[in-house]
Amino acid sequence: MLELLVVLPFLGAFVAGCMPDGSRNRPFGAAAVATSLALALAISRFDEVASHDIIKVQYEWLPAFGLDLALRMDGLAWVFTVMVLGIGLLVLLYARYYMSPRDPVARFFAYMLAFMGAMLGVVLSGNLIQLVVFWELTSFTSFLLIGYWQSRNDARRGARMAFTVTTIGGLCLLAGVLILGHIVGSYDLDLVLAAGDRIRAHDLYLPALILVALGALTKSAQFPFHFWLPHAMAAPTPVSSYLHSATMVKAGVFLLIRLWPALSGTEAWTWILGSAGVCTLLIGSFFAIYQNDMKGLLAYSTISHLGLIVVLLSIGTPLSVVAAVFHTMNHAVFKASLFMAVGIVDHETGTRDMRVLRGLRKAMPYTAALAIVASAAMAGVPLLNGFLSKEMFFAETMVVGGTEDWSMSVAAVLMGVFSVAYSLRFISVFFGPLAKDLPQKPHEPPRWMRFPVECLVVLCIAVGVMPERVVGRILEVATHSVVGPDMPEYDLGIWHGFNLPLGMSVVALLGGIVFYAVLRRRFNLAERDRVPVLHRFKGAQAYENAMLGLSAASAWLLRRAGTRRLQPQLLVLMLAMVVVPLLLVRPLPSLAMPGLADIDILFALLWLIGAACALGAAWQAKYHRLVALILAGGVGIVVSLTFLWLSAPDLALTQLMVETVTTVLILLGLRWLPPRLRPRHLAQKAPRSTWLRRARDGSISVAGGLGLAAATWALLNSTPPKTISDFYLLRALSEGGGANVVNVLLVDFRGFDTMGEITVLSAVALTVYALLRRFRPAPESVAIPVQQANDVDPAVAQNPVQQARSGYLAVPAVYLRFLLPFMGMIAVYFFMRGHNLPGGGFVAGLIFATALIVQYMMAGTDWVESHLRLRPHRWIGAGLLTACLTGIGAWLFGYPFLTSHTAHVTLPLLGQIHIPSAFVFDLGVFLVVVGTTMLILVALAHQSLRSHRMPAGATRHALPPTKEIA
Repeated sequence: MLELLVVLPFLGAFVAGCMPDGSRNRPFGAAAVATSLALALAISRFDEVASHDIIKVQYEWLPAFGLDLALRMDGLAWVFTVMVLGIGLLVLLYARYYMSPRDPVARFFAYMLAFMGAMLGVVLSGNLIQLVVFWELTSFTSFLLIGYWQSRNDARRGARMAFTVTTIGGLCLLAGVLILGHIVGSYDLDLVLAAGDRIRAHDLYLPALILVALGALTKSAQFPFHFWLPHAMAAPTPVSSYLHSATMVKAGVFLLIRLWPALSGTEAWTWILGSAGVCTLLIGSFFAIYQNDMKGLLAYSTISHLGLIVVLLSIGTPLSVVAAVFHTMNHAVFKASLFMAVGIVDHETGTRDMRVLRGLRKAMPYTAALAIVASAAMAGVPLLNGFLSKEMFFAETMVVGGTEDWSMSVAAVLMGVFSVAYSLRFISVFFGPLAKDLPQKPHEPPRWMRFPVECLVVLCIAVGVMPERVVGRILEVATHSVVGPDMPEYDLGIWHGFNLPLGMSVVALLGGIVFYAVLRRRFNLAERDRVPVLHRFKGAQAYENAMLGLSAASAWLLRRAGTRRLQPQLLVLMLAMVVVPLLLVRPLPSLAMPGLADIDILFALLWLIGAACALGAAWQAKYHRLVALILAGGVGIVVSLTFLWLSAPDLALTQLMVETVTTVLILLGLRWLPPRLRPRHLAQKAPRSTWLRRARDGSISVAGGLGLAAATWALLNSTPPKTISDFYLLRALSEGGGANVVNVLLVDFRGFDTMGEITVLSAVALTVYALLRRFRPAPESVAIPVQQANDVDPAVAQNPVQQARSGYLAVPAVYLRFLLPFMGMIAVYFFMRGHNLPGGGFVAGLIFATALIVQYMMAGTDWVESHLRLRPHRWIGAGLLTACLTGIGAWLFGYPFLTSHTAHVTLPLLGQIHIPSAFVFDLGVFLVVVGTTMLILVALAHQSLRSHRMPAGATRHALPPTKEIA
């Protein structure tokens, strides 16, 4: 089952992340088991793939828009899947010994498995939009891995750089995918691959090609976006070994191979990819020679080899695809082993600096032998895997220019010379006298830490000696899924006679040896700290300059248009409410206002009361904030009564509960606002400018409200009303299993909207908590200045809620505590009846949250937390998980996400009852509402209580850290 291939790594990441730190065995065990199971499952599907069948699993998501969840495995996907899982398993074993127990190892393995799952999602996606989603997920998880050591500045910088470049490329890829979907009429990968002729003949082919190429080139670190990869070396070596051999940088190469049938075969394809690839392979190989860090050398060599693969794909012949896939496999094997060998050197000597490392062959003979063989494979030495694919590369470069243009062949040989040179410099650390001044005494690593390197080096030798027997069938299956029936004839034999590609290989080997000898003797590479000629062309510096320019531009824009004051922002908002309706409605329809006979006197009186409360709140906001809050609550009550008047009891009940909860939360927020003087303390009247400003603000507010009201009224009366109410009224009971149309609409017909809303609500609550947990109110932010309070205790004067606890409410707290069970029963009542009568999870959640708020107002958060043991964040997590699992459960029965079902169950005494699956979804809504409300309440309440519990003479900035919620 293809679903398990993607799910297992994420499941392993969850299990590993739940393991406690301090032990490497348990998180490694969870990660290894998940990866091993996925690898075994992938290997077991080879027979199906080898018969050139496409294994596909598809679930309906939004079929009308061509958005289905589709997983497909063909030969190419199988090869990349096995590479991701196989090398991933070896890297996990290596990381078990590389990582220190002092590191947060559980988090490390969780990140690695999450990245593995994201990469498998890219490889196995059968829908282009889905592929882009996983593509961006690889950028996010790689950001976490590269910045794993958060205390290091280079790790944070490298993570930001990689994330910025690859996500920008991901946005370009999304735009290109949308264009391809527009051309083909579908985002299904099979349909896109089959529509190559239509795509290449379309006017939008070139924009689509450029955007897709930008996505692939940024991910695979191709010129001019290559600069981020060396900075990603700040990650732990297991991460570097994995990301830069089989996964992260290979995602761009995979995408180009995957879309080769649809996009290749044009001059634009050849020029865009060919020019980028040639520049990359030359620059990367040249820069690698002058690196002093062993990982830095491997990083630039990775860039060069990726450029080699891109050049092969740009050639556009079926045989070049064979060579590209073959070199992709070979590069993953020898590059992973080289990175792990460098990690062993760093782990056992304490440094990777080639200027001080020498003679390691004497102290680490086994590691030296493994590293030398792997570097020889990277250089293209015969009888090793790298030689075969590089010789195929030399042969294909001769096809580009024919007998007239040899520029591509010359560039290929030059790259081969450079690769031999940097491979020789890499292995130079193992020769010569043993260094005496190393941070640690070098020695061989633990046996199982070296085992992954041994496996990969043996594979390098096996492929080099017996290529047809080891990878012949696999390579044929992978390339057939790309080029189809036009499979070219090729021979993976070691000896093809004396020919020009062999001569190019010999020239590259001998030229590289001579070039390295000259550089070492004449220029002393160890003393060079910069690359000759090209050191001025630094892509990283250009990136930093661009980031600084964007920061300066945003700061300038913020100075010109931004403000920390709320009033100017609201002013712009109100002006928009006046102007936007005038722009949207053209021509402006006449306002057919009702006559006096059509106006209900009681309803008009109700709205006059609401308007009076609104004006009173605006007037009192300058002096009496508590009075203004009460008047604003009066406006909310009028709105609730309006909903009730218009036969919308669900909305009325929800509005009433929202007003109750928000009033208390705003009451706590008033504690932090700057002081306002009472009118009796004013020595003189307010200046004229103040009155003019208030008159202006009031006029604009009234105009904005009237503008929206007039536009709404005009639109509703300009054309005959077209509603979909009949659709829901007819189908609510038969298809949604409920008589309450509003509730059925929220939890069934538009359940996905509700899922998004509770997710946003949870994010807002967590953001508020994150902002307030370290926030310290300024010393002057007191609702009522203490020196102006007459005969009032300072703590009480500063906190309106404390006033209620100190006797301003003449109700004993012990009586109000009895409200909790009764209000809980009311919440349960409204929750149970919500599917057929006014109520539901949202209203029930607000009612229960109000019950908890009452307990807080009487006893404080300390009593509430100690007696009720609130865990708001757990309520939020449980609610989101419950709602999500309800939607996923529909998949088990072959229905789209969040499809509702109704079951009829017969219970003793109660008889037959119907239990819709939307009931469980509504339970998730209930849990989220209670959790978010209480999380915000507790965050606000803790700050307010700390503010008035300070000892005399203490400042608010000297407060201890905010207590975490248990």
